[in-house]
Amino acid sequence: MSTPNPASVPHIIRVISSMATKPLLTDLAQLFMAQAPQFEVQLESVGGVDAAKRVQAGEAFDCVVLASNAIDSLQAEGLLFKGSRTDLVHSGVAVAVPMGASKPDISTEQTLRQAVLAAASLGISTGPSGVQLTKLFERWGIAEQIKDRIVQAKPGVPVGALLAQGQVALGFQQLSEMMGVAGIKVLGPLPDEVQITTTFSGSVAITTSRPEAVREMLAFWASAACIPTKSQHGMEAA
Repeated sequence: MSTPNPASVPHIIRVISSMATKPLLTDLAQLFMAQAPQFEVQLESVGGVDAAKRVQAGEAFDCVVLASNAIDSLQAEGLLFKGSRTDLVHSGVAVAVPMGASKPDISTEQTLRQAVLAAASLGISTGPSGVQLTKLFERWGIAEQIKDRIVQAKPGVPVGALLAQGQVALGFQQLSEMMGVAGIKVLGPLPDEVQITTTFSGSVAITTSRPEAVREMLAFWASAACIPTKSQHGMEAA
């Protein structure tokens, strides 16, 4: 049996991310590997809370991609290289219903509030959008009124799945996580006046053995070459 040429064996870059960016990062990884074939990007996507816990537990990763505030927290804990945060995309929240259900008007803050009040059940995520939606419901003064109708998806479970399975009547999550989910109808983004935008960023983990390669990858992902791919996934370049 011939011995592999060490120069031909790709260097693995292990990335952990939240589910919100999984489809996007899958495509961005392919783009990076096409122009840097000496690297193999291995992506694992889980619930954002779980991803942060695994980094905090000392699990070895080369790169972490999470909401920017989570990246800042991990960096403050000394788990990510200072100054390595690279903002990649801005992602807004969309509203969806099960396929075939009536389509409420969500075009303004007032009509969205009415739709929320009228819904038999509401699906939100455990991620940043879920936290901000809870604050919005409190600001509207309806939090107590609807609290028993709110179903919070488990980490790693998309709200779209709850909609498709008929577990909720009206669902909210990052547009990127709603796109392509069978059995649901995306009504559109939240109205501008209450839109919840999350910035997702990448950073270099202190457990990496190849920080410069990760920096090169993040720089590529933040470059103009990746803008069309980000748009295809319902996100804006940061």
